Amino acid sequence: MAAQSKVLVVEDEQVIRTALRRLLERHDYLVEEAGSVKEAIEQHKMDNFDIVVSDLRLPGAPGTDLIKATKTPVLIMTSYSSLRSAIDSMKMGAVDYISKPFEHEEMLETVARIIKESANRNTVVEKAAPPPEPPVYGMIGSCPQMMELFRRIRKVAQTSSTVLINGESGTGKELVARAIHKLSDRKDQEMISVNCAAIPENLIESELFGHEKGAFTGATANRTGLVEAASGSTLFLDEIGELPLEAQARLLRVLQENEIRKVGSVQSKKVDVRLVVATHRDLKQLVIDGDFREDLYYRINVMTLVIPPLHERGNDILELADAILERTCKRLKSPMLKFSPEATQAIASYSWPGNVRELENAIERAVVLAESEYIGAELLAIDMGARLQPRSLAERTASITSVAHDDAVEELSLEDYFQRFVLEHQDQMNETQLARKLGISRKCLWERRQRFGLPRKKKQA
Repeated sequence: MAAQSKVLVVEDEQVIRTALRRLLERHDYLVEEAGSVKEAIEQHKMDNFDIVVSDLRLPGAPGTDLIKATKTPVLIMTSYSSLRSAIDSMKMGAVDYISKPFEHEEMLETVARIIKESANRNTVVEKAAPPPEPPVYGMIGSCPQMMELFRRIRKVAQTSSTVLINGESGTGKELVARAIHKLSDRKDQEMISVNCAAIPENLIESELFGHEKGAFTGATANRTGLVEAASGSTLFLDEIGELPLEAQARLLRVLQENEIRKVGSVQSKKVDVRLVVATHRDLKQLVIDGDFREDLYYRINVMTLVIPPLHERGNDILELADAILERTCKRLKSPMLKFSPEATQAIASYSWPGNVRELENAIERAVVLAESEYIGAELLAIDMGARLQPRSLAERTASITSVAHDDAVEELSLEDYFQRFVLEHQDQMNETQLARKLGISRKCLWERRQRFGLPRKKKQA
């Protein structure tokens, strides 16, 4: 006969504590009680229980203080059933939360699941299994910041909450979005990805929400938008900080009402979309500047995942470099190569301002140019000098525009010419016109804006 599971109930209200004890005992749990965090720690051997079920608000200290006092999983109960208090509990390490008043079946199912998952984890550790698979499929990293990120990805994937991913350009925000989707119950449907900065401003509402025939010049047929196409799945909006204010208002309606209205239509349509968004910009500052709707900001800022820049990830850099090298050699059908000791040192020492994307590009260039089994530091073309400090927009403008138009244009670098052209013409031209004049795509224009720190001016609603 299997041993009975032991539960510690920490609750200051005697009626609730007694009722919960009786419920659990009727289902063959061994239950002990405490009325506060202090009583629980002083009178019970916390690590001897299979689970601790604790109220959040307790006299003296909150229930979350028990998390640090034991290795036993802690389930938090709260009658303050706001999402914020639940999220705060999860951030502090609670294994899950449950709102009061709770259904008996919900409590029993949650307790049983947590005990089972904990037992499975302990069994794996005891068996000293082979090295585990990556914590999140498709992502590599073992530094504390990444392990915490993986933990949160797994947790939020099981919910339908909107997720905001923050991280510098090149850190892998879309990888995180795909991991959330693959671990969710929507994984059987294809995730829809949209780069908000790569769609022309005059088309973005039509692309996202669809349009009716005749809604505007060129609308020769009805069109299904990407939001509707993502119904039943996950919609990933990359660089949401670049979304025009008009489109922000429509997106807010999707989040509030779970419905869309096509451009030119008077009828709304229900959709079931899980929204994941990403940005490298400070959305709070964009709200202050009037470039991002405050109500939308609070709607998408339910759960925020922060991706650390590559230079903060310690030995992850070398682990990533080896994995990227192997993948690149296979893709380019090259013999398997290795890094020389000098190349390894250069990779570990460089600050990688372009993050993982810059690392991938450097390694691909080295694989193409390699003439032996080893990749030398020189093939990586890493500038080991000090990283240039970015100048302010005002300083760049003064510097660039001070060059005479007639005599010095030929002496300008392509970068200087790009910056000067954009600064001089962005008030008169939209993004599509600027890109056409420069002979590049809108996506390329956006990427160069990010590289040189030239934010796109937004139309006011």
